[in-house]
Amino acid sequence: MLLAPLSPQRSTAAGKGYWTRLLTLLAVLACVTRAPSFLRPLWNPDEGYLAVQARILARGGQLYETVVDRKPPLLPWLYEGTFAVFGSGSLTPVRVLAVLAQLATAVLLASIARRRWGDHAGRAAGTLYLLVSVGLNPEDAQAATFEVFILPATAAAMWCADRRRWGAAGAAVACALLTKQTGGAVLLPVIWLFHRSGAPRAGLLRLAAGVALPVLGAALLTDPAGFAFWTVTGSGAYASFTGSELHVTARALTNTAILATACAGLLPPVARALRTARTGAGDLWLWLAASAAAVTVGLHFFGHYFLQLTPPLALLATAALQVLPRERTTAAVRVSACVCVPFLAWGLLAPRPELAHAQRLAAALAQRTQPDDRVLVWGIHPETYWLADRTPATRYLTAGLLTNFSGGRDGPQVGEKYAVAGTWPVFRAELAERPPALVIDDSRGKPYGPDRVPTLRRLLTAGYTQVGEVDGAVLYARVPGG
Repeated sequence: MLLAPLSPQRSTAAGKGYWTRLLTLLAVLACVTRAPSFLRPLWNPDEGYLAVQARILARGGQLYETVVDRKPPLLPWLYEGTFAVFGSGSLTPVRVLAVLAQLATAVLLASIARRRWGDHAGRAAGTLYLLVSVGLNPEDAQAATFEVFILPATAAAMWCADRRRWGAAGAAVACALLTKQTGGAVLLPVIWLFHRSGAPRAGLLRLAAGVALPVLGAALLTDPAGFAFWTVTGSGAYASFTGSELHVTARALTNTAILATACAGLLPPVARALRTARTGAGDLWLWLAASAAAVTVGLHFFGHYFLQLTPPLALLATAALQVLPRERTTAAVRVSACVCVPFLAWGLLAPRPELAHAQRLAAALAQRTQPDDRVLVWGIHPETYWLADRTPATRYLTAGLLTNFSGGRDGPQVGEKYAVAGTWPVFRAELAERPPALVIDDSRGKPYGPDRVPTLRRLLTAGYTQVGEVDGAVLYARVPGG
């Protein structure tokens, strides 16, 4: 007996029921997987950097002028806007936005999968993505930093391209790019989809305009020359890893192994699809390859970089599972859920010694200075400024921009001569105009300590005296008249 086709009204009702149930499931799962992120005031220095930037911008600062970073402006602006509404004393509102970003990514992936392979695939894609999204060191997976906010934009770009909405796809690529430069990697699979669609050339113009206009607007809203320098042209030394080959290789292998463990439920079907080539998902393979290239660019391999791999992996696994028995999908979800549990426990229970150090340092800083004093923390933990609620004495929030240590290098290419071009004259002028009331040397034996940075050593010798020590960090107070 043949079944009669569903009427449009019944089909729409069925679709609404599907999305109501799936959104509820994914929302609960997003909240559960992100729960550890709310247990600590911050997870890594990137969150601290963004929080300090946002406070400076809120007080009238100018991005790429009075505060600088190698990143595009979208996430600092998001932090600034969130602080304007909810105050700057807590990252909880930003963490809520991170939950929503993960939920949006899962929903977009589910929509792509459902359009291509049906209802069951939509549920699998969204669920698998959220389960593996926490599969890294929690300081990488749980932090509300750049990669988390790249992901919904990249997924939106693929969603729009899948529906031939080329202008919107370009705008989504621009949002990813303006969150972090590597987000622009999704442009490659979007162009591939455009080519395969046979769309007229006008669609390519809409795609190009969608990418270019937001980027141009962001450059004009900041400073075009500063925007270009800090996001593109000024990071040559940062991308070199000469002398740090073993250090960087070990980090790459470690984070690859951690993510592979988290993806234990996804990798077998993906590997099978690679062998049989039956998924017909060329755009997804290109998305994965482009994301892998984005992880590799700069040769740093920090754990949070690997988050960019998780959306295409989830979709590829879903595609591969469609040609396997239905129970294989259930098994993939079950394995992913089981593996997710220890990662959540890691986030809930693991100690964060660097956070405890920054908190003790911030307490000492707040005790020895006044709220309107400017201070200098010579280290790679800008969160100290935020925790102490003190204004940095310089636009360079870490020693990394002045020594090239911010890339996590342990080799010889650390020191004044490897700094971002032009930074030291500006740094000296800032400290001469408004000398910091307190300087904290938080290098703790790292290769950017004052003994290897002559300019800082002369500054401390000429105008400061040691007044204390916290966990190996040395505090220097300004000598009257110094």
